Amino acid sequence: MSAAQSPTTLASKLEALQCHFTWDLDPNRSKLLRLRDKLEDIGTEEGNSWLGHIYNLRGFIQYQLGFTEEAQSLFSRAAEAFRQMRNSDEGPWLVVHYGNMAWLQHHLGDQAESQAHLTKVDTLMEKYPSPFQDELHPEIYAEKAWTLMKFGADKKRLAADYFQRAIRMQPDMVEWNTSHILGLVSALKHSNTGLKADILENMRLAKEQDPENLYLAVHYLEQCGKKGDRIEDEARELGRKVVRNPLGSYSGMKAVLRVYRNYVSVDEAIDLAEEALEQHPDERYLKRCVALCYKWKIIFFRESHPKQSMIDRAISLHKEVISLYPHSSLVKKIDLANIYAKSHRDQAKAEEMYQELLDSDLEPADKQMLYNNYAKYLNFDRRDSNGSVKYHMKAAAIPQQSFFRENSIRVLEKLKDRRRNRMCREIELFLANLQEP
Repeated sequence: MSAAQSPTTLASKLEALQCHFTWDLDPNRSKLLRLRDKLEDIGTEEGNSWLGHIYNLRGFIQYQLGFTEEAQSLFSRAAEAFRQMRNSDEGPWLVVHYGNMAWLQHHLGDQAESQAHLTKVDTLMEKYPSPFQDELHPEIYAEKAWTLMKFGADKKRLAADYFQRAIRMQPDMVEWNTSHILGLVSALKHSNTGLKADILENMRLAKEQDPENLYLAVHYLEQCGKKGDRIEDEARELGRKVVRNPLGSYSGMKAVLRVYRNYVSVDEAIDLAEEALEQHPDERYLKRCVALCYKWKIIFFRESHPKQSMIDRAISLHKEVISLYPHSSLVKKIDLANIYAKSHRDQAKAEEMYQELLDSDLEPADKQMLYNNYAKYLNFDRRDSNGSVKYHMKAAAIPQQSFFRENSIRVLEKLKDRRRNRMCREIELFLANLQEP
Protein backbone atom coordinates (compact mmCIF):
# COMPACT_ATOMS: atom_id res chain seq x y z
CA MET A 1 0.00 0.00 0.00
CA SER A 2 1.45 3.36 -1.00
CA ALA A 3 1.95 6.20 1.45
CA ALA A 4 -1.11 7.91 -0.04
CA GLN A 5 -3.16 4.85 0.87
CA SER A 6 -1.70 4.11 4.29
CA PRO A 7 -4.04 2.73 6.97
CA THR A 8 -4.12 6.16 8.64
CA THR A 9 -5.10 7.92 5.41
CA LEU A 10 -7.72 5.26 4.60
CA ALA A 11 -9.25 5.61 8.09
CA SER A 12 -9.45 9.41 7.80
CA LYS A 13 -11.08 9.12 4.36
CA LEU A 14 -13.63 6.69 5.73
CA GLU A 15 -14.44 9.01 8.63
CA ALA A 16 -15.01 11.87 6.18
CA LEU A 17 -17.63 9.95 4.18
CA GLN A 18 -21.34 10.72 4.26
CA CYS A 19 -22.95 7.34 4.94
CA HIS A 20 -24.75 5.32 7.60
CA PHE A 21 -21.48 4.36 9.30
CA THR A 22 -20.62 8.04 9.99
CA TRP A 23 -24.06 9.47 10.82
CA ASP A 24 -23.97 8.75 14.56
CA LEU A 25 -26.99 6.44 14.40
CA ASP A 26 -28.06 4.88 17.71
CA PRO A 27 -26.53 1.39 17.94
CA ASN A 28 -28.96 0.37 20.72
CA ARG A 29 -29.64 -3.30 19.91
CA SER A 30 -33.33 -3.40 20.84
CA LYS A 31 -34.00 -0.28 18.75
CA LEU A 32 -32.14 -1.78 15.79
CA LEU A 33 -34.16 -5.00 16.03
CA ARG A 34 -37.45 -3.07 16.10
CA LEU A 35 -36.36 -0.92 13.18
CA ARG A 36 -35.25 -3.98 11.20
CA ASP A 37 -38.76 -5.43 11.54
CA LYS A 38 -40.39 -2.13 10.56
CA LEU A 39 -38.25 -1.85 7.44
CA GLU A 40 -38.97 -5.45 6.45
CA ASP A 41 -42.70 -4.70 6.78
CA ILE A 42 -42.56 -1.78 4.34
CA GLY A 43 -42.65 -4.18 1.40
CA THR A 44 -40.62 -4.15 -1.78
CA GLU A 45 -43.31 -3.44 -4.36
CA GLU A 46 -42.20 -1.66 -7.51
CA GLY A 47 -42.58 2.09 -7.50
CA ASN A 48 -41.45 2.67 -3.91
CA SER A 49 -39.17 5.65 -4.41
CA TRP A 50 -37.31 4.95 -1.15
CA LEU A 51 -36.49 1.32 -1.91
CA GLY A 52 -32.75 1.93 -2.44
CA HIS A 53 -32.57 3.89 0.81
CA ILE A 54 -34.51 1.14 2.62
CA TYR A 55 -32.04 -1.53 1.50
CA ASN A 56 -29.10 0.72 2.45
CA LEU A 57 -30.46 1.17 5.98
CA ARG A 58 -31.37 -2.51 6.30
CA GLY A 59 -27.84 -3.43 5.26
CA PHE A 60 -26.35 -1.12 7.88
CA ILE A 61 -28.63 -2.54 10.58
CA GLN A 62 -27.73 -6.13 9.68
CA TYR A 63 -24.04 -5.23 9.91
CA GLN A 64 -24.56 -3.61 13.34
CA LEU A 65 -26.37 -6.75 14.50
CA GLY A 66 -23.47 -8.93 13.34
CA PHE A 67 -24.91 -10.35 10.11
CA THR A 68 -22.26 -9.34 7.55
CA GLU A 69 -23.38 -11.64 4.72
CA GLU A 70 -26.94 -10.32 4.94
CA ALA A 71 -25.51 -6.78 5.03
CA GLN A 72 -23.58 -7.38 1.79
CA SER A 73 -26.65 -8.85 0.12
CA LEU A 74 -28.86 -5.91 1.13
CA PHE A 75 -26.29 -3.34 -0.01
CA SER A 76 -26.21 -5.11 -3.41
CA ARG A 77 -30.01 -4.92 -3.57
CA ALA A 78 -29.79 -1.19 -2.76
CA ALA A 79 -27.59 -0.61 -5.84
CA GLU A 80 -30.02 -2.58 -8.02
CA ALA A 81 -33.04 -0.69 -6.62
CA PHE A 82 -31.36 2.66 -7.38
CA ARG A 83 -30.52 1.48 -10.90
CA GLN A 84 -34.15 0.54 -11.56
CA MET A 85 -35.69 3.62 -9.94
CA ARG A 86 -33.31 6.13 -11.55
CA ASN A 87 -32.90 4.27 -14.85
CA SER A 88 -29.14 4.74 -14.64
CA ASP A 89 -26.08 2.83 -13.45
CA GLU A 90 -24.51 5.91 -11.85
CA GLY A 91 -25.50 9.13 -10.18
CA PRO A 92 -25.11 11.14 -6.96
CA TRP A 93 -27.71 8.93 -5.23
CA LEU A 94 -25.00 6.23 -5.05
CA VAL A 95 -22.56 8.31 -2.95
CA VAL A 96 -24.03 7.05 0.37
CA HIS A 97 -24.23 3.50 -0.96
CA TYR A 98 -20.55 3.44 -2.03
CA GLY A 99 -19.62 4.97 1.32
CA ASN A 100 -21.41 2.11 3.08
CA MET A 101 -19.59 -0.42 0.88
CA ALA A 102 -16.22 1.21 1.63
CA TRP A 103 -16.88 0.87 5.36
CA LEU A 104 -18.15 -2.70 5.07
CA GLN A 105 -15.12 -3.85 3.08
CA HIS A 106 -12.85 -2.06 5.58
CA HIS A 107 -14.48 -3.93 8.46
CA LEU A 108 -14.19 -7.20 6.54
CA GLY A 109 -10.45 -6.60 6.11
CA ASP A 110 -10.45 -6.05 2.35
CA GLN A 111 -8.70 -2.66 2.26
CA ALA A 112 -8.13 -2.73 -1.52
CA GLU A 113 -11.87 -3.12 -2.14
CA SER A 114 -12.58 -0.43 0.44
CA GLN A 115 -10.22 1.92 -1.40
CA ALA A 116 -11.93 1.06 -4.70
CA HIS A 117 -15.28 2.22 -3.29
CA LEU A 118 -13.68 5.38 -1.90
CA THR A 119 -12.46 6.10 -5.43
CA LYS A 120 -16.02 5.63 -6.72
CA VAL A 121 -17.26 8.18 -4.16
CA ASP A 122 -14.58 10.69 -5.25
CA THR A 123 -15.47 10.17 -8.93
CA LEU A 124 -19.19 10.74 -8.32
CA MET A 125 -18.59 13.83 -6.20
CA GLU A 126 -16.36 15.36 -8.89
CA LYS A 127 -18.85 14.53 -11.64
CA TYR A 128 -21.94 15.63 -9.67
CA PRO A 129 -20.92 18.52 -7.40
CA SER A 130 -23.42 20.10 -5.04
CA PRO A 131 -25.30 23.07 -6.54
CA PHE A 132 -24.32 25.09 -3.45
CA GLN A 133 -20.75 25.49 -2.26
CA ASP A 134 -20.08 24.13 1.26
CA GLU A 135 -23.34 22.13 1.13
CA LEU A 136 -23.84 18.41 0.61
CA HIS A 137 -25.45 17.20 -2.60
CA PRO A 138 -29.27 17.22 -2.27
CA GLU A 139 -29.36 13.42 -2.82
CA ILE A 140 -27.14 12.99 0.24
CA TYR A 141 -29.22 15.39 2.34
CA ALA A 142 -32.41 13.54 1.35
CA GLU A 143 -31.08 10.09 2.26
CA LYS A 144 -29.56 11.37 5.49
CA ALA A 145 -32.86 13.06 6.43
CA TRP A 146 -34.93 9.98 5.58
CA THR A 147 -32.58 7.81 7.69
CA LEU A 148 -32.45 10.13 10.71
CA MET A 149 -36.26 10.20 10.83
CA LYS A 150 -36.14 6.53 11.81
CA PHE A 151 -33.95 7.13 14.88
CA GLY A 152 -36.20 8.94 17.33
CA ALA A 153 -37.68 12.32 18.12
CA ASP A 154 -34.32 13.96 18.91
CA LYS A 155 -33.16 13.37 15.31
CA LYS A 156 -36.35 14.60 13.60
CA ARG A 157 -35.55 18.31 13.82
CA LEU A 158 -32.21 17.76 12.12
CA ALA A 159 -33.91 15.54 9.54
CA ALA A 160 -36.41 18.33 8.78
CA ASP A 161 -33.51 20.76 8.23
CA TYR A 162 -31.77 18.37 5.83
CA PHE A 163 -34.98 17.79 3.89
CA GLN A 164 -35.47 21.56 3.56
CA ARG A 165 -31.95 21.93 2.18
CA ALA A 166 -32.45 19.10 -0.31
CA ILE A 167 -35.81 20.49 -1.46
CA ARG A 168 -34.39 24.01 -1.83
CA MET A 169 -31.75 22.69 -4.22
CA GLN A 170 -33.97 20.18 -6.06
CA PRO A 171 -37.63 21.18 -5.63
CA ASP A 172 -38.98 18.77 -8.26
CA MET A 173 -38.49 15.66 -6.06
CA VAL A 174 -42.05 15.07 -4.85
CA GLU A 175 -41.14 12.19 -2.52
CA TRP A 176 -38.70 14.39 -0.60
CA ASN A 177 -41.38 16.97 0.08
CA THR A 178 -43.86 14.26 1.12
CA SER A 179 -41.38 12.68 3.54
CA HIS A 180 -40.42 16.08 4.93
CA ILE A 181 -44.07 16.86 5.73
CA LEU A 182 -44.67 13.39 7.22
CA GLY A 183 -41.59 13.86 9.39
CA LEU A 184 -42.97 17.13 10.78
CA VAL A 185 -46.31 15.43 11.49
CA SER A 186 -44.62 12.48 13.18
CA ALA A 187 -42.66 14.82 15.48
CA LEU A 188 -46.01 16.21 16.71
CA LYS A 189 -47.95 12.94 16.82
CA HIS A 190 -48.78 13.17 20.54
CA SER A 191 -50.34 16.61 20.11
CA ASN A 192 -54.12 16.65 20.67
CA THR A 193 -54.62 20.08 19.10
CA GLY A 194 -53.44 19.22 15.60
CA LEU A 195 -50.87 21.02 13.49
CA LYS A 196 -50.28 24.72 13.05
CA ALA A 197 -52.11 26.21 10.08
CA ASP A 198 -48.96 26.63 7.96
CA ILE A 199 -47.91 22.98 8.34
CA LEU A 200 -51.45 21.81 7.59
CA GLU A 201 -51.50 23.95 4.44
CA ASN A 202 -48.13 22.57 3.36
CA MET A 203 -49.53 19.11 3.97
CA ARG A 204 -52.51 19.86 1.73
CA LEU A 205 -50.19 21.08 -1.03
CA ALA A 206 -48.00 18.00 -0.67
CA LYS A 207 -51.12 15.82 -1.01
CA GLU A 208 -51.99 17.62 -4.28
CA GLN A 209 -48.46 17.03 -5.60
CA ASP A 210 -48.46 13.36 -4.52
CA PRO A 211 -52.09 12.24 -5.07
CA GLU A 212 -51.35 8.50 -5.18
CA ASN A 213 -49.70 8.51 -1.74
CA LEU A 214 -52.40 7.07 0.53
CA TYR A 215 -50.08 7.17 3.55
CA LEU A 216 -49.94 10.96 3.22
CA ALA A 217 -53.68 11.19 2.47
CA VAL A 218 -54.58 9.32 5.66
CA HIS A 219 -52.33 11.52 7.81
CA TYR A 220 -53.81 14.65 6.26
CA LEU A 221 -57.34 13.40 6.95
CA GLU A 222 -56.38 12.66 10.55
CA GLN A 223 -55.18 16.24 11.01
CA CYS A 224 -58.46 17.54 9.55
CA GLY A 225 -60.28 15.45 12.15
CA LYS A 226 -58.12 16.89 14.94
CA LYS A 227 -59.13 20.42 14.01
CA GLY A 228 -62.82 19.50 14.18
CA ASP A 229 -63.82 18.58 10.59
CA ARG A 230 -66.36 15.80 10.06
CA ILE A 231 -64.36 13.12 8.27
CA GLU A 232 -66.30 9.85 8.72
CA ASP A 233 -67.33 9.42 5.07
CA GLU A 234 -63.89 10.36 3.73
CA ALA A 235 -62.29 7.97 6.22
CA ARG A 236 -64.44 5.07 5.00
CA GLU A 237 -63.67 5.88 1.37
CA LEU A 238 -59.95 6.07 2.10
CA GLY A 239 -60.10 2.84 4.11
CA ARG A 240 -61.50 1.03 1.06
CA LYS A 241 -58.69 2.43 -1.13
CA VAL A 242 -56.00 1.37 1.34
CA VAL A 243 -57.33 -2.20 1.52
CA ARG A 244 -57.22 -2.49 -2.29
CA ASN A 245 -53.50 -1.58 -2.43
CA PRO A 246 -50.37 -3.54 -1.38
CA LEU A 247 -50.52 -3.61 2.41
CA GLY A 248 -47.02 -2.98 3.75
CA SER A 249 -46.36 -0.53 6.58
CA TYR A 250 -46.13 2.39 4.09
CA SER A 251 -49.65 1.62 2.83
CA GLY A 252 -51.38 3.77 5.45
CA MET A 253 -53.20 0.76 6.94
CA LYS A 254 -52.28 1.36 10.57
CA ALA A 255 -52.89 5.10 10.21
CA VAL A 256 -56.33 4.63 8.64
CA LEU A 257 -57.31 2.21 11.41
CA ARG A 258 -56.35 4.88 13.94
CA VAL A 259 -58.55 7.38 12.07
CA TYR A 260 -61.42 4.87 12.18
CA ARG A 261 -60.87 4.41 15.92
CA ASN A 262 -60.97 8.14 16.64
CA TYR A 263 -63.51 9.43 14.12
CA VAL A 264 -65.65 6.49 12.90
CA SER A 265 -65.78 3.56 15.36
CA VAL A 266 -63.39 1.00 16.78
CA ASP A 267 -65.76 -1.79 15.64
CA GLU A 268 -65.46 -0.63 12.03
CA ALA A 269 -61.69 -0.50 12.46
CA ILE A 270 -61.74 -4.16 13.54
CA ASP A 271 -63.97 -5.08 10.57
CA LEU A 272 -61.67 -3.31 8.08
CA ALA A 273 -58.54 -4.92 9.52
CA GLU A 274 -60.12 -8.38 9.59
CA GLU A 275 -61.23 -7.94 5.96
CA ALA A 276 -57.70 -7.01 4.90
CA LEU A 277 -56.25 -9.99 6.77
CA GLU A 278 -58.80 -12.32 5.15
CA GLN A 279 -57.54 -11.14 1.74
CA HIS A 280 -53.85 -11.46 2.76
CA PRO A 281 -53.78 -14.18 5.47
CA ASP A 282 -49.98 -14.58 5.48
CA GLU A 283 -49.12 -10.87 5.87
CA ARG A 284 -47.59 -10.53 9.35
CA TYR A 285 -47.93 -6.75 9.33
CA LEU A 286 -51.71 -7.10 8.92
CA LYS A 287 -51.86 -9.53 11.83
CA ARG A 288 -50.14 -6.86 13.89
CA CYS A 289 -52.72 -4.29 12.75
CA VAL A 290 -55.68 -6.55 13.63
CA ALA A 291 -54.17 -7.31 17.05
CA LEU A 292 -53.81 -3.57 17.63
CA CYS A 293 -57.51 -2.97 16.87
CA TYR A 294 -58.57 -5.58 19.44
CA LYS A 295 -56.24 -4.01 21.99
CA TRP A 296 -57.94 -0.65 21.42
CA LYS A 297 -61.39 -2.22 21.84
CA ILE A 298 -60.57 -4.15 25.01
CA ILE A 299 -58.14 -1.82 26.81
CA PHE A 300 -58.58 1.75 25.59
CA PHE A 301 -62.35 1.69 25.26
CA ARG A 302 -62.60 -0.12 28.60
CA GLU A 303 -65.74 -2.11 27.97
CA SER A 304 -66.94 -3.19 31.38
CA HIS A 305 -67.72 -6.72 30.17
CA PRO A 306 -65.92 -7.53 26.90
CA LYS A 307 -67.05 -10.83 25.39
CA GLN A 308 -64.75 -13.74 26.16
CA SER A 309 -64.78 -14.69 22.45
CA MET A 310 -63.31 -11.26 21.61
CA ILE A 311 -60.69 -11.61 24.32
CA ASP A 312 -59.80 -15.08 23.04
CA ARG A 313 -59.37 -13.71 19.50
CA ALA A 314 -57.18 -10.89 20.82
CA ILE A 315 -55.04 -13.29 22.87
CA SER A 316 -54.60 -15.66 19.92
CA LEU A 317 -53.57 -12.80 17.60
CA HIS A 318 -51.13 -11.31 20.09
CA LYS A 319 -49.46 -14.68 20.67
CA GLU A 320 -49.09 -15.13 16.92
CA VAL A 321 -47.68 -11.62 16.45
CA ILE A 322 -45.17 -12.19 19.27
CA SER A 323 -43.98 -15.35 17.50
CA LEU A 324 -43.71 -13.47 14.17
CA TYR A 325 -41.67 -10.64 15.74
CA PRO A 326 -39.51 -12.59 18.23
CA HIS A 327 -36.88 -9.84 18.60
CA SER A 328 -39.13 -6.78 18.78
CA SER A 329 -42.28 -7.85 20.58
CA LEU A 330 -41.97 -6.13 23.98
CA VAL A 331 -44.92 -3.82 23.26
CA LYS A 332 -47.08 -6.76 22.17
CA LYS A 333 -46.10 -8.73 25.30
CA ILE A 334 -47.23 -5.80 27.44
CA ASP A 335 -50.44 -5.57 25.41
CA LEU A 336 -51.06 -9.30 25.89
CA ALA A 337 -50.56 -9.00 29.66
CA ASN A 338 -53.09 -6.14 29.73
CA ILE A 339 -55.60 -8.19 27.72
CA TYR A 340 -55.17 -11.13 30.11
CA ALA A 341 -56.00 -8.68 32.90
CA LYS A 342 -59.41 -8.05 31.28
CA SER A 343 -60.15 -11.75 30.81
CA HIS A 344 -62.59 -13.55 33.10
CA ARG A 345 -60.34 -16.57 33.48
CA ASP A 346 -56.72 -15.51 32.75
CA GLN A 347 -56.07 -12.60 35.13
CA ALA A 348 -53.28 -14.47 36.94
CA LYS A 349 -51.43 -14.74 33.61
CA ALA A 350 -51.27 -10.95 33.43
CA GLU A 351 -49.25 -10.71 36.65
CA GLU A 352 -47.13 -13.69 35.60
CA MET A 353 -46.26 -12.04 32.25
CA TYR A 354 -45.46 -8.71 33.88
CA GLN A 355 -43.18 -10.38 36.44
CA GLU A 356 -41.29 -12.18 33.64
CA LEU A 357 -40.84 -8.89 31.80
CA LEU A 358 -39.76 -7.07 34.98
CA ASP A 359 -37.12 -9.76 35.58
CA SER A 360 -35.78 -9.56 32.00
CA ASP A 361 -32.69 -7.64 30.89
CA LEU A 362 -33.98 -4.53 29.11
CA GLU A 363 -32.51 -1.30 27.74
CA PRO A 364 -33.34 1.81 29.85
CA ALA A 365 -35.92 3.11 27.34
CA ASP A 366 -37.69 -0.26 27.32
CA LYS A 367 -37.64 -0.42 31.12
CA GLN A 368 -39.22 3.02 31.20
CA MET A 369 -42.06 1.89 28.92
CA LEU A 370 -42.57 -1.30 30.96
CA TYR A 371 -42.62 0.53 34.32
CA ASN A 372 -45.14 3.08 33.02
CA ASN A 373 -47.44 0.33 31.73
CA TYR A 374 -47.09 -1.78 34.86
CA ALA A 375 -47.95 1.26 36.99
CA LYS A 376 -51.21 1.69 35.04
CA TYR A 377 -51.98 -2.01 35.32
CA LEU A 378 -51.45 -1.91 39.09
CA ASN A 379 -53.74 1.12 39.40
CA PHE A 380 -56.61 0.11 37.10
CA ASP A 381 -56.59 -3.69 37.28
CA ARG A 382 -55.10 -4.48 40.70
CA ARG A 383 -56.38 -1.39 42.54
CA ASP A 384 -52.90 -1.04 44.06
CA SER A 385 -52.40 2.73 44.10
CA ASN A 386 -49.22 2.67 46.20
CA GLY A 387 -47.60 0.08 43.95
CA SER A 388 -48.66 2.14 40.96
CA VAL A 389 -47.00 5.27 42.37
CA LYS A 390 -43.74 3.38 42.96
CA TYR A 391 -43.58 2.21 39.35
CA HIS A 392 -44.47 5.63 37.96
CA MET A 393 -41.52 6.89 40.02
CA LYS A 394 -39.29 4.16 38.56
CA ALA A 395 -40.31 5.20 35.03
CA ALA A 396 -39.75 8.90 35.72
CA ALA A 397 -36.39 8.26 37.42
CA ILE A 398 -34.84 6.90 34.21
CA PRO A 399 -33.21 10.05 32.74
CA GLN A 400 -34.36 9.58 29.16
CA GLN A 401 -36.91 11.83 27.50
CA SER A 402 -39.91 9.90 26.21
CA PHE A 403 -43.71 9.86 26.09
CA PHE A 404 -43.73 7.28 28.92
CA ARG A 405 -41.55 9.36 31.23
CA GLU A 406 -43.67 12.46 30.63
CA ASN A 407 -46.84 10.46 31.23
CA SER A 408 -45.58 9.09 34.55
CA ILE A 409 -44.48 12.56 35.68
CA ARG A 410 -47.92 13.96 34.77
CA VAL A 411 -49.66 11.25 36.81
CA LEU A 412 -47.42 11.93 39.81
CA GLU A 413 -47.99 15.69 39.58
CA LYS A 414 -51.77 15.20 39.51
CA LEU A 415 -51.61 12.97 42.60
CA LYS A 416 -49.44 15.56 44.36
CA ASP A 417 -51.84 18.41 43.49
CA ARG A 418 -54.93 16.50 44.60
CA ARG A 419 -53.24 15.62 47.91
CA ARG A 420 -55.42 12.53 48.31
CA ASN A 421 -52.74 9.86 48.06
CA ARG A 422 -51.09 8.57 51.23
CA MET A 423 -47.72 8.85 49.50
CA CYS A 424 -48.27 12.54 48.76
CA ARG A 425 -45.22 13.78 50.68
CA GLU A 426 -43.03 11.11 49.12
CA ILE A 427 -44.25 12.09 45.63
CA GLU A 428 -43.54 15.76 46.36
CA LEU A 429 -39.97 15.03 47.45
CA PHE A 430 -39.41 12.73 44.46
CA LEU A 431 -40.56 15.34 41.95
CA ALA A 432 -38.52 18.08 43.64
CA ASN A 433 -35.34 15.99 43.26
CA LEU A 434 -36.07 14.62 39.79
CA GLN A 435 -33.14 14.93 37.39
CA GLU A 436 -33.73 16.21 33.86
CA PRO A 437 -32.41 14.00 31.04
